[in-house]
Amino acid sequence: MLAISVIFYLFTTILIGAVASRFVSDSKDYVLAGRRLPLFLASSALFATWFGSETLLGASSRFVEDGILGVIEDPFGAALCLFLVGLFFARPLYRMNILTFGDFYKNRFGRRAEILSSVFMIPSYFGWIAAQFVALGIIFHSLADIPVSTGIIAGAGVVLIYTVTGGMWAISLTDFLQTVLIVLGLSYLVWDLSSKAGGIEKILASTKPGFFRFFPEMNAKSIFAYIAAWMTIGLGSIPQQDIFQRVMASKSEKVAVYSSLLGSFFYLSVAFLPLIAVLCARKIYPEIAKEDAQMILPKTVLTHTGLFTQILFFGALLSAVMSTASGAILASASVLGENVIRPFFKKTSERTLLRLFRLSVIAITLVSLSMANTKSNIYELVSQASALSLVSLFIPLVAGLFRKNSTSTGAIFSMIVGFCTWFLCNILSLEIPASIPGLISSWIALYLGDWMEHRGYIQKSQ
Repeated sequence: MLAISVIFYLFTTILIGAVASRFVSDSKDYVLAGRRLPLFLASSALFATWFGSETLLGASSRFVEDGILGVIEDPFGAALCLFLVGLFFARPLYRMNILTFGDFYKNRFGRRAEILSSVFMIPSYFGWIAAQFVALGIIFHSLADIPVSTGIIAGAGVVLIYTVTGGMWAISLTDFLQTVLIVLGLSYLVWDLSSKAGGIEKILASTKPGFFRFFPEMNAKSIFAYIAAWMTIGLGSIPQQDIFQRVMASKSEKVAVYSSLLGSFFYLSVAFLPLIAVLCARKIYPEIAKEDAQMILPKTVLTHTGLFTQILFFGALLSAVMSTASGAILASASVLGENVIRPFFKKTSERTLLRLFRLSVIAITLVSLSMANTKSNIYELVSQASALSLVSLFIPLVAGLFRKNSTSTGAIFSMIVGFCTWFLCNILSLEIPASIPGLISSWIALYLGDWMEHRGYIQKSQ
C-alpha cells in the first residue's frame, strides 16, 4: 500500500507538469511563470526551494550529533537568506525585469562579467541537485530495497520529466501541493513520535548539556566556524538563480518582498519539525541512531509507525526533495541557456529558445546525476554548492545594486580572486573555513579593481 501511494504521488506530479505545459507559450512563461504568481504560490515556491534533503535528512543527522550549533547553516542560515532577500534585494531586482542573474551582471558589468558569473553559478548547483538525487535514492532504497544508485536514477527521471515539460509553472503548482504535504506529514510525525516518547518536554530534558547552545565557544576556531556557518547559505545563496527566479515570478513588487519574508518565517518554523522528530526517534529507538545518521527518520517511520504515518512522512519527504531538485535544475538551466548558449546565436525565435532551455534542463540533470553517484553525503554536497557562490558572486551583486561607482573591472577581479582564494585555502586545509578568506579577498579585489579602472590603469571591460 505504501509503494502504491508513492507511485500514485509520482504519477500525479508528472501529470501536473503535463497540465502546466499548457501555460507555457514563451521563454518568460517557462522560466518565470509569466511573472504572474500570487502571494500564496510565490511564498510556497520560495519555501519549497530550500526545504529539501539537507533539511530533512542532512540537517537532522547533524542535529542529533552536534545540537543547535550543528544546524546553524541550515535551517538558520537558509532562513536568514530569504529574510535578507525580502528586506534588501527583492525590490531592486524585481524592478529590473530581467530573466536571469546573468542578465544582471551583463547589464551592470558587461558581457565578460555575464560569462564569468555564469561559469561560477552553474557548477554551484551541481552539488545542490546531486544532494536531492542522493536523497531520492535513499528514499527508494528504504521503500523498495533497491540499490541506492538505481533509486537515484529513478528519482532523477521523474523530476526531469515534469521540469522539462512545464518549467516554472509546473514547479510553482507542484510546490504548493508539496508544501501542504510537508506541513501535514511532518506535523503528524512529530505528534506520533512525541506521544510515544512521553511528550516533547521529556525529549528535550534527555539531551546532553549544551545541546541547545546557540553561540560558539570563545576561541578563534569555533568563532570562525560559526561565522562561516551563517554565511555559507545565509549570504552565499542570495546571488543564486533559484531564489531570483521565484522573486521575479511574483505578480508584483510587493508580492516579491512579502513572499520572501513569509518564506523565511515559514521555513524556520517548519524546519524544526524534522529536528524534533529525529530527537524523538533517537530517544525511543536508540539502536537505529547508531547506524547511518541520515537514515534515522526513514528507518524509524518504516519499522515503528503505522501505514498512515508512513504515507504522510514519505509524501512529505518526496515533496521536499523533488521541489528543491526541480527548482535548482530549472535555475541552472536558465542561466546556461540564456547567458552562455544563447549569445552565440544572433537571432533566436521563442520556439528555438524554449527548446534551448529544455535541452539545458536535460544537460544539467545528467551532470548532477553523475555527481550524485560519486558522493553521498547530503549536507556536504549542499555546503560546497553555496560556498562557491558566496566567494565569487555575492560581493559583485551587492556592489552592483548599492554602489553606483562600481566597475566591471572590480566585479571581475572580485569573482576571480574570491574563487581562487577559496580554492587555495581548501587545498591547504587551513584552520579557518575557506569561505571567510574567500569572501574577504573578493571584497578587497572589488575595491582594487574599481580603483585601477577609475585611475585609468585598466580600460573598462566590455
